[in-house]
Amino acid sequence: MLRYLPFLLVLALWIYAFIDCLNTPEQEVKHLPKVVWVIIVLLFGEVLIGPIAWLAAGRDRKATAGGSTPSEWHRNHRTEFVAPDDNPDFLKSLKDDNKKDEALLKDWEADLRRREEELKRRENGDDPQQP
Repeated sequence: MLRYLPFLLVLALWIYAFIDCLNTPEQEVKHLPKVVWVIIVLLFGEVLIGPIAWLAAGRDRKATAGGSTPSEWHRNHRTEFVAPDDNPDFLKSLKDDNKKDEALLKDWEADLRRREEELKRRENGDDPQQP
């Protein structure tokens, strides 16, 4: 099993570099057009030249805005979790859904009453549509 590890690492780096190259916007690609970088990563992936070249020189790696990492930003901008029972927006949406369901149920009940009355009239021979 251990003898397959180098092959799997090379394959993982190759796939990562290829997907990163495809997902990078054209404006962030350096030195060569994006299509050429994709070809380089695909052709020279087995010997690691293509993926390493892409990761080292192909993409413009910028520092994050404000100099903070995403994890720092998340630590400083935490949102408090609100349980659904305490969330007024969720409770309002439930009330709206209940009103819609009640209106639909009333329509169905009215339609059922109308059909039952129609059936009773047919059974009694009071149906005006019969010849």
